[in-house]
Amino acid sequence: MTSRTAKLLLVPIIGPIYLVAQSLDFTYFRDRVQPVFLKQRPGHARCISCHTHRSPPLEPLSPGAATWTEEQSRKNFAVWRQFVVPGHPLKSVFLRHPLAEVAGGDRFHGGGKHWQSQEDPEWQVLAGWVRGRREGGAVVRVLQSNSAGDSIAVIDPATNEIVGRIGDIEVPHGVVIAPGGERIYVTNEARTTLDVVESKTLAVSKRIPLSGRPNNVAVGNDGRFVYVGIRQGSGAVDVIDTRALTNMKSVPVKGEIHNVYVTPDGKHVVAGSIAASTISVIDVATHTLAWTLTLNAGIRPMAFTKHPDGGTKDIIVQLSDFHGFALVDFRTRREVRRITLPDPPGEHKETQGLQGSPSHGMAITPDEKMLWATSKYYDSVMAYSLPDYKLLGVVKVGLHPDWLTIPPDGKRLFVAAAGDDMTVVVDIATRKVVQRIPVGAVPKRNASGVLRME
Repeated sequence: MTSRTAKLLLVPIIGPIYLVAQSLDFTYFRDRVQPVFLKQRPGHARCISCHTHRSPPLEPLSPGAATWTEEQSRKNFAVWRQFVVPGHPLKSVFLRHPLAEVAGGDRFHGGGKHWQSQEDPEWQVLAGWVRGRREGGAVVRVLQSNSAGDSIAVIDPATNEIVGRIGDIEVPHGVVIAPGGERIYVTNEARTTLDVVESKTLAVSKRIPLSGRPNNVAVGNDGRFVYVGIRQGSGAVDVIDTRALTNMKSVPVKGEIHNVYVTPDGKHVVAGSIAASTISVIDVATHTLAWTLTLNAGIRPMAFTKHPDGGTKDIIVQLSDFHGFALVDFRTRREVRRITLPDPPGEHKETQGLQGSPSHGMAITPDEKMLWATSKYYDSVMAYSLPDYKLLGVVKVGLHPDWLTIPPDGKRLFVAAAGDDMTVVVDIATRKVVQRIPVGAVPKRNASGVLRME
């Protein structure tokens, strides 16, 4: 065994390798982190000068080469990721050692202190890698609005920690991420506006006046238009042009609108009215009302399944004063089934503060094999298999579970526990709670997806 191999075996492995690999991006490491190792700083030796023969090792450059080959870069990545705690720059030896002690670094580093501040651009590059940033600035985030507050918590699903906040939005209702990840759209009940938030800065860049008090919001599959449900007057869906950032049209519908969605194929906008107990379907091509369906109770949250050809199969809809959900066949435009959530034996049934909605919030896993629905009666979320809707399990999460979101990797469910001021994280495979995150006052609507931070 060579001394180089021996040194590598002594590296402390932090957490399961699969967790690290999910959080740290190789391309970002190769293209952004490795150049830091080669940088010449006045009064300092380059990192590579020491670490080609010290631990943790860097691959020696080939004669005449200015950087590493792809194979060498992957070897460097495999070694250096072991000195990182994903999501935690100041828990990562890699970032603490060369950072000045007054800035939060270790007392001593054999290679000297390269950075006097965490604001140093090079240190920020390394911190970005540790926080899960990908080449091009793309990161996965969960956004949790606080319906009785004035902010939206930005959560890193790799660490389940709050890594930022969107402020200056009093009584945020709906939140959605644009398909490209450059923007976030938030309905602002206090100002009656759609607030446009830049992902790079998490700051509001524009407030677009709406035709009335908004509730939820959706964005088209191509990001060209945003649709805002108006829960005031006779009801409408406002259509926002995302290029001009103007309210280009208000589509009249039947009843004031609570929730609004875009179907999986992107061809229709589906809006639900509690007061009129009506689902309104809008044609995206013309932005006109295509058809409506009235049920016997108010329309609450909805989710959608697909046909093999990609067309919308069922609207899964929760209803006022119903502990469960109904299935509406999209093509025949009729209700075909209702499923009642179970009453777990011996469980306390919560009846206070339900606001006419004992079940309010649904999410379908990215593989489309599982539906999750909330039960406010029993402070739980319940999992059903798709397409047969068989109950798979019940998970206690906290008081008044509301909106649900599942990040793109499909591994965790994020639950807004409105009564506990928490976002609760559930492992989907084991159906167990793994984290409770204090987020703010009465969290309700949430969303997840890729944000473009650069």
